[in-house]
Amino acid sequence: MKIPIQVTINGEERNDEIEPRLLLIHYIRDVVGLKGPHIGCETSICGSCTIELNGKIVKSCSLLAIQADGQDIVTVEGLSNGDTLHPVQEAFWNEHGLQCGFCTPGMLMTVKDILTRNPNPTDQEIRTGLEGNLCRCTGYQHIVNAVKTAASKMEG
Repeated sequence: MKIPIQVTINGEERNDEIEPRLLLIHYIRDVVGLKGPHIGCETSICGSCTIELNGKIVKSCSLLAIQADGQDIVTVEGLSNGDTLHPVQEAFWNEHGLQCGFCTPGMLMTVKDILTRNPNPTDQEIRTGLEGNLCRCTGYQHIVNAVKTAASKMEG
């Protein structure tokens, strides 16, 4: 049995029929075809699947796709404006806030949220805000530096 779902993803309206048990991350990747959000732990621990749902970040492996029916979704693909990177993306690039890139989509979405709520966070506030996202490559200091750089670009 399939049920209809209507969502707006990165500004584009979608109407699809899905199985009721389909996780939102699988809907985004397998039905919509957006490969930015990654499937990591599927238990909401790693944060690599983080997206924005109606302006709030969520881990898309912890929601059923049907729970997003009628909602507005932004994935990491929706951060840039054409070829122009979002300041958070640009800062991660310039400050070497990524290495293998697996955690990067979730980190970018989380950092955007942190800076939306607090445009000038301290190092501790950044680290606390990133607690739900795991990175095994960078040691986090480059990520903290990227957040501070993005904050200054977004302020100016």
